[in-house]
Amino acid sequence: MFIFLDETGQFVKKDHEKYFVLGSFTVGDPRRTEKRFRSFIKNSYPKHLRHLSEIKFSNNSISDELRLRTLRFLSNLDVRAKFAYLKRENIPVSFRTNNHQIKAGELYTHAVGDLLEMYLPANEQEFRVFCDKRQLKGLTTADFKRILIARLLPKLPPNPNIQIEMVDSTSSANIQITDWLTGAIGRRLEKKRLGEECSELIKNNITGIQELFVGREERAL
Repeated sequence: MFIFLDETGQFVKKDHEKYFVLGSFTVGDPRRTEKRFRSFIKNSYPKHLRHLSEIKFSNNSISDELRLRTLRFLSNLDVRAKFAYLKRENIPVSFRTNNHQIKAGELYTHAVGDLLEMYLPANEQEFRVFCDKRQLKGLTTADFKRILIARLLPKLPPNPNIQIEMVDSTSSANIQITDWLTGAIGRRLEKKRLGEECSELIKNNITGIQELFVGREERAL
């Protein structure tokens, strides 16, 4: 199993955004989706955009029509997506320091683990996860991998081949696809313009969506 993962939003306040969203997808042939996405960008985007190393969902230079067209294209790929999201006000105090700073590395790792567990249990002997590279405040990349592998192992077959990598999204079209899918869900959650239209286009690709820390009595201070 190949899983590609990206996020949108921040743990700390940014503008008026309330949510942090993790998105992922799995696909039978990741090379095929990567090749088709790059071909679509080359043939459908204006010259000043198609030569960028990465075209993100949030790019303000993309017209509404092209944004929706891109999501419509992605919806026709063989991608099966899952999402986990949290509302900043629901972040438990256990993920804050004594001076109320968010333990971003721990919180991100926990959220990624919750999202990956949505794919489990699984009979897959190979479980390969590729995340967009980001800083893990308070944790090393080795810590990140160790914690996630410990959560995954009990729900996989004996002696699985688990690979967890952080990759630069500019070099991975599949991570860029995840950015688009996640951006569509984030826009709907934030009730931004085109949010309903964006999420509607990919609704048949969604196999799971979960809100984290719902109903927790322990809240961020």
